[in-house]
Amino acid sequence: MRWRGNRQSSNIEDRRGTRGPSMGGLGGGGGMLNLLPMVFKLFGVKGGIFALLAVGAYGLLSGNLGSMLGGGDMQGSLSPQTDQPVKQSAQEKELVQFVSVVLADTEETWHNLFQQMGGKYKEPNLVLFRNSVKSACGLGKAAMGPFYCPADQKVYIDLSFYRELKDRFKAPGDFAQAYVIAHEVGHHVQTLLGISKQVQKAKQGLNETKANQLSVRQELQADCLAGVWAHHADRSRQLLETGDVEEGLSAASAIGDDRLQKQSQGYVSPDSFTHGSSAQRVKWFKIGLQNGEVKTCDTFSAKTL
Repeated sequence: MRWRGNRQSSNIEDRRGTRGPSMGGLGGGGGMLNLLPMVFKLFGVKGGIFALLAVGAYGLLSGNLGSMLGGGDMQGSLSPQTDQPVKQSAQEKELVQFVSVVLADTEETWHNLFQQMGGKYKEPNLVLFRNSVKSACGLGKAAMGPFYCPADQKVYIDLSFYRELKDRFKAPGDFAQAYVIAHEVGHHVQTLLGISKQVQKAKQGLNETKANQLSVRQELQADCLAGVWAHHADRSRQLLETGDVEEGLSAASAIGDDRLQKQSQGYVSPDSFTHGSSAQRVKWFKIGLQNGEVKTCDTFSAKTL
């Protein structure tokens, strides 16, 4: 990919140095717990217990039990998230620049396409994290891979996934990495177009198999939308080089449900698919890549996937 020197997006949230909240010990100050030895000394064991019960009852009625025990506000026992200096290798630093350039390029494509459709594109933020991250959709972990949260309209990625994409899934290359981002941005496009909300509504009352089938169609559409981005990135900005398309197709094939299930459990269970088979993912990515039009990505009306 010809990405070096291109514009980088300003919509990057770097949380790689963020430590999550941790539970601290109760009683950080001189509360009632610290006075236990004195109470028992003054009143004896029985008298001390009675005094503590009386104080406890008052604390519950007044709502001040936490501060009387020395913990202050109970919520204050959770250490807040703190940012630490981000230590990164030269390779990781380059990856940050890369994903920023790719995100910026998706912004340009989707601004133009939404304008053509008579709408306005709202840019998503891309959150970089390590190991785990808090999102509006819950706790995300690196093992989940990159994901998009429609509740906060953000894309989340632990850059270590790219190493897994290369080593475990045998899908190396910068365009394979770009495809991953473009797929998640495709989910953002679905949210803006109201598709994600419609899918969630349609899933209500369905059994697991039928709900999974809707998920597959939604994921394949995101693959197709990633292809739409690639089409315009190549035609308008000559971003692609020889072999890039093959890298994207390889990545799409590598993370098909059938291939992943075969690797993890030794057999394939189509009813449990949520993203589509390798062949399906390749097919719909190619449809978007070849046509470059959102209307060709209607996986929900397609009789066959």
